[in-house]
Amino acid sequence: MIHCGDRGVLHSMMYGLHSPVRRRSVLHNPAIVAAGVPTVTERILSAETPEDATHLMTQIAANQDRDAFEALFRHYAPRVKAYMLKLGTDGALADELAQETLLMVWRKAVQFDRAKASPSTWIFTIARNLRIDVFRKNNRPELDPNDPALVPEAEEPADEQMDRVQRARLIRAAMQSLTEEQAEVIRLSFFEDKSHSVIAGELDLPLGTVKSRLRLAFGRIRKELGEDVL
Repeated sequence: MIHCGDRGVLHSMMYGLHSPVRRRSVLHNPAIVAAGVPTVTERILSAETPEDATHLMTQIAANQDRDAFEALFRHYAPRVKAYMLKLGTDGALADELAQETLLMVWRKAVQFDRAKASPSTWIFTIARNLRIDVFRKNNRPELDPNDPALVPEAEEPADEQMDRVQRARLIRAAMQSLTEEQAEVIRLSFFEDKSHSVIAGELDLPLGTVKSRLRLAFGRIRKELGEDVL
């Protein structure tokens, strides 16, 4: 739930920022200062690349850097909203979830681990989990024990489990030879079982670009490990 003070701050960020060059930060106002966000000097920041976004996350976690958060918000808030809309969320709720997602990023920035996920993946995971929570509250106030979604899957045979683990290990090793962009789409598609359209939404890429990266990446893995692995 977004508190009244937080809502005003986030609304200003989402709809009041249109240029990467800030003349005067919208965060320099009494409402934001009252929200407990420290003041920093003005500067131009961007989250256009994974490296830039990681730097911003580091600044937010270490210094509660308002300018870094504004740059991150400016980049990701509209993308998270677009992602929500693609999933069938109505416009008002998509706005709410986008704001709540970025507020969660501010609050939990210290939990971000660049060794485990890129900023984009981490942020969109937060967004997806928030959407699931809303869905459960609004549509499933009580769990139905007969719901097929709650029926546990049959236990995987030991030999199939061993084969799957071994195959995953080989693919992870082969991913070391891929570019960062190719490795990211392989991880999202193969290890997190996400559809191409969801990956495109999370990474803010055209669907064709995602498919092209996957095709090239799987081609390199097959060349290294053989056709039987995939």
